[in-house]
Amino acid sequence: MTEALLGLLAMFALTVIRVPIAFAMGIVGFFGLALLRGWNPAMASAGTLMYETGFSYTLSVVPLFILMGNFVSRAGLSQELFRAAYAFLGHWRGGLAMSTIVACAGFGSICGSSIATAATMSKVAYPSMKRYGYSDALATGSIAAGGTLGILIPPSVIMVIYSLMTETNIGEMFAAGVIPGIVATLLLMVAVAWQTWRDPASGPRGERTSWPDRWRALRGIWGVVMLFMLVMGGIYGGAFTVTEGAAIGAFGAFVFALARRSLTWAVLAQVLVESARTTAMLFTILIGALIFANFVNFTSMPQDLKDYVEQFQLHPMTVIFLICAIYVLLGTAMEELSMILLTVPVLFPLVVHLGFDPLWFGVLVVVVVEIGLISPPVGMNIFVLRTLLPNVSTGTIYRGVMPFVVADIVRLGILISLPILSTWLPTVLFR
Repeated sequence: MTEALLGLLAMFALTVIRVPIAFAMGIVGFFGLALLRGWNPAMASAGTLMYETGFSYTLSVVPLFILMGNFVSRAGLSQELFRAAYAFLGHWRGGLAMSTIVACAGFGSICGSSIATAATMSKVAYPSMKRYGYSDALATGSIAAGGTLGILIPPSVIMVIYSLMTETNIGEMFAAGVIPGIVATLLLMVAVAWQTWRDPASGPRGERTSWPDRWRALRGIWGVVMLFMLVMGGIYGGAFTVTEGAAIGAFGAFVFALARRSLTWAVLAQVLVESARTTAMLFTILIGALIFANFVNFTSMPQDLKDYVEQFQLHPMTVIFLICAIYVLLGTAMEELSMILLTVPVLFPLVVHLGFDPLWFGVLVVVVVEIGLISPPVGMNIFVLRTLLPNVSTGTIYRGVMPFVVADIVRLGILISLPILSTWLPTVLFR
């Protein structure tokens, strides 16, 4: 276990001096394995991992979902989702903030990235909330918290990576996130209602939209709703695999953007380049993490963790609470994908040893990562909003996100207490 701990310290030291996390994990994993097993095995292992990762058919789902999200984003879906949500919720107190959360949930179901969702909705929702007199705290808090839904509601790239690392069925993992995603959206809306109950001036009511205008607003999103239902319904119904579903989704999103006349040759080139760049970044991080995980597996750390739990007779739920606390702390300073790739190889064998369902644990991991993304002092979504909204102080954003952090902690407690919320739908659809 000592070797693994030294490796973790070395990796964090490299990130402190601004070595990219992917290279930090790869360097430490390669040299750690070389010291344990020799230079030739280390080079052979690294080469094999890079080759197999790059040519993995299963991993082709990642660039396809990224391409799908980019096409739909270019088609102006974020504005349409916000407009449709506002048509139904805008006349409530805090309705614009609630509309932002619902729009984030919808956009996140296509985008799959918390940071991208928060960044996009800050451009769409923040100006509207300011125009109606919303407080900066409520406006930025709802955007930051709503953005976290991007990695929970399927299809989620984070869930794909988790499934591949733990050999969990991707379709089952997607299904496990549906009900927790709905619970998350509702609890964040409750947090908005609570804030506007305490301070009505922070989220004044908007104008009531007539029913004809509401139906017109819904017409703006019907295409992407049908696309989502086709992809996820086909996967859950067994009509095609997750990879085939991702390919159908990417093509459908292309047709959707084309039908809305959002694509020119220049925009198409931008979408392809952006998707390729994002894919390259994800695969680089993944390869680095796999090299590091290979090193950890050759140390005694996984077995030592099991032995410590048995030696100190820790209750299994105590271990889960400790793991959740570790994730929240890491989330205040790390991007979600790096966090999961770094920790899952170490913690997952322990969780399985304790007899917990991998689907349930996967949902908990995503939820605690979400909490970390909006937890002070350096939650990544807070950092994104501070960069995009320079006129809003960091302290204001901190105040704005705290009620949503409380709502997320309540959600975590519910999901820990009721594992059936995560496991029921996969059982119905796949088992």
